[in-house]
Amino acid sequence: MALPPRVFFSLYEISVRWECSVADIAGWASQGKLKIMTGISLVRCGDAMVAGPVTLSPMDLLPLFRRSGPSPTEGIMQRILPPDASNWLIITDPPDGVPVAVADMLIRAEEVFGFEDEHDLVRKAAGGANGGQPYDWAGMNIALIRRIHDQGLPATQAELIAEMQDWFADQTGGARIPDSRSIRRRITPIWHELRRENA
Repeated sequence: MALPPRVFFSLYEISVRWECSVADIAGWASQGKLKIMTGISLVRCGDAMVAGPVTLSPMDLLPLFRRSGPSPTEGIMQRILPPDASNWLIITDPPDGVPVAVADMLIRAEEVFGFEDEHDLVRKAAGGANGGQPYDWAGMNIALIRRIHDQGLPATQAELIAEMQDWFADQTGGARIPDSRSIRRRITPIWHELRRENA
């Protein structure tokens, strides 16, 4: 049985995936292109009690995203945005705010895949060179058909490409993984045809 699609990526995972710095990701988040979030235990924000997933303001945690020199790995957040809220809330208890580590900052996978689709980012293969051995494209096609038959299409093409890269990683122990551009060339005609039929 296949595992369900991934839900979150850490900032460090994304920086490796996109070959950029964490500061770049924070910059895009500050422009509203991505939402950095974390999970917190119960806090008080005035009369409201908040716990669980919250969005963070990267500008509030700016010292964590320095481009030069050492950066702290943990900051204090005093402003949070709960799900479905339109206004930032100020944490009043504990009065000094809540510590949050960069390692605990996450971005939803659907946002990551959507960002990759929008900017045509290529997911880098994790296994290095092919070593002259051919990829199992026929096997990937079977896995692709099974995935679409059992679960339908995912929300984005980038998510489907990532799943197929994960399939190659599982089959080869991470030794031979095609880059996402090679997979995209094979998946795009199928994706467009199925999307057209579902329109």
